[in-house]
Formats: sequence, structure tokens, C-alpha cells
Amino acid sequence: MSSFFSWDLVWEYFPKILSALPVTLMIVAIATLVGLVLGSLIAFMRVEKIPIFSQLAAVFVSFIRGTPILVQLYVVYYGVPSLLQAIQIDVSSWDKIIFIYITYGLNTAAFQSETIRAAILSVPVTQKEASIACGLTNSQMYLRVILPQVVRVALPSFGTTTVALLQDTSLAFTIGIVDVVGKARAIGAVTFHTLEGYVGAAVLFITLSVILERVFALLEKRMSFTQAKTTPFRLPRLAIIRKSQKIQKVQKIEIN
Repeated sequence: MSSFFSWDLVWEYFPKILSALPVTLMIVAIATLVGLVLGSLIAFMRVEKIPIFSQLAAVFVSFIRGTPILVQLYVVYYGVPSLLQAIQIDVSSWDKIIFIYITYGLNTAAFQSETIRAAILSVPVTQKEASIACGLTNSQMYLRVILPQVVRVALPSFGTTTVALLQDTSLAFTIGIVDVVGKARAIGAVTFHTLEGYVGAAVLFITLSVILERVFALLEKRMSFTQAKTTPFRLPRLAIIRKSQKIQKVQKIEIN
């Protein structure tokens, strides 16, 4: 059994696997940034129903959500160079990691756009009408009124998408990127102890996923506490009715 699997080798290979962690984290960071910016634009176009752009955005989201990310990676890796070569742009000198950033950025943008769109639609229409009645422009309404509420509503889904993105980076090795899984695969190819390398990668992914989940849970709790603290006190509906009835009785007595 010891020749088949050894925990000693797992801990021996773990520092080497850990050395590839910055590549994985960089993919997550850039994809998240691109996803938030592009996803917000897509969500805005669909909510505001901008002609042509809204339809194109819907097709883009349907394609991304309906195909595996591995297929998207191959489409970008092999399709983008061919497309750019047709217009006389040579991308042969590009690093492979750029295609990873493009793929995961677009994938994250599609999923985040649906989260943001749902969060925007959850804001009551009366708040939008009140903002316009107060003289706020469309951009001011989104920044001052809608955005704070969107962040609170979308945060749980955003956390889930980020954890899923971290796990999806395991496919980056398929085009030769030496990330966490790529390093584990390389160690297995050299030492013929494949299982130990992948167990080390699994331990690392589980640890990072738990940390991310805890961070987003704390953020969600913090924002919920802040919202409850800043929400003005409102009398129950029954108390308001009784108070109104008392006022009416007093007014009748004074009139009589």
C-alpha cells in the first residue's frame, strides 16, 4: 500500500505545488475583475433594454452558460488567433496565459451579469421613480440608490461564483499553463507518483475554497448588520392604525 500511496510524498510535493498558487490566484483575480466590469455592462444593457446590444448580450450569456468552460477555452485558444490573423494581426507571440484570462473573464462576466441583473430587478420600481422625481440622473440613481442594494443582494451569489471560478481554473493546464493542477500533473509525470500530487492539489483547493466561503460569509454578515443598524425604526402597521385612530378621536372632541 505504501508503494501505491504515501502521505510523506504528499507533504514532500506540497511546497512545489504551492509554488504554482500565484498563477491560479492571478487567473481568479483578473477573471473576477473582468467579470465584474463586463458583467455590469451586460446587466445594464439587458435591464435598460438597449436595442441590438441587449439582444447580443442575451445571445452571449446563453452561449456561455450553455457550453462547458473547456469548450470555451478551446474556442478562444484556437479561434481568436485565426480570427485576428484574418485581419492581419499576429498573436503568435502572445503568452498562453492571456487566452486563459480572456476565457475565464468572459465566462465570469456571463454568470455575474445574470446575478447583477437579478439584483437590479429586485430593487422596487418605486425607488427608481422616486430617484428620478428627486432630480437624480440615471447614472446618479444607479450609483447612489441601486448599487448599494445590488451589492447586498448579489454578494452571496458572487461568493458562490468566485469559489466555482477557483475550481474551474484546474482546466488551465489543458493548454500548457503550469498552475496548481499543472504542477501536480508535471510532478506525476516525472516521479510516477501521480496520486500524491493530485491529493496535495485537492488539499490546497479545499483550503482556499473554505477561506473564500468564510470571507464572503463575514462580508455578508457585516453588510446585513450595517443595513439593520442604519435602517430607520418603523412602527408596526397595527400601531400606526391605532395612533391614527386616536388622533382622529382627539380631533373630533376638539371640534365638538
